[in-house]
Amino acid sequence: MKNKKENKKKNKKKINDELSNEKVASENQQAQDSDKLDPTQEKIKELEEKNASLVEELQKLKADYANYQKRVPKQIQEAVGYKIEAFVKTLLPGIDNFEHALKTDESHSLEDVLKGIQIVYDNFLEILKSNGVEQIKSVGEKFDPSKHSAMLQQADESKEDGIILEEYMSGYKFNDKVLRPSMVVVNKLDIETQQESQEESQDENQ
Repeated sequence: MKNKKENKKKNKKKINDELSNEKVASENQQAQDSDKLDPTQEKIKELEEKNASLVEELQKLKADYANYQKRVPKQIQEAVGYKIEAFVKTLLPGIDNFEHALKTDESHSLEDVLKGIQIVYDNFLEILKSNGVEQIKSVGEKFDPSKHSAMLQQADESKEDGIILEEYMSGYKFNDKVLRPSMVVVNKLDIETQQESQEESQDENQ
């Protein structure tokens, strides 16, 4: 009877040991399987890492662009301010000349005053020229609608048709860009006079 009980205990223990060993083996296998990702999971992991890297790079670019937006207007404002300052400095000598002309006393003749004004005028033209602004040539030039604006037409048979006879108001250009066209009087001959003028010109050339 005693031996039967002992055998029963041994069998029970053996079964429990076997179950325990199977459980441990199963857990070990699961741990090994978890360490090994299938190709799909590996690809997902790789894409997640790339996505994180791109997000980080995008955030850096966004921060750089925000700084750029703040920096550029300031740089433009500083550049414009510098240009204005430089231009004003070039005007100061002309203003000084005006002051001297205004302080002219009565002992100076009208001719002297006019000469002084002419000097100031020429000085301002030079200042403008040094900054890329020049007067547009008009009188004696062929009328060009891109640079001249015709105020009147007159007929002068001694001049070629379309030649500018007078200038009412000077025009100006900045680096070949017209700021204001010259207001001019243009020579306009009738067809008969034009033909005669052309024939005379041909005769002179022969």
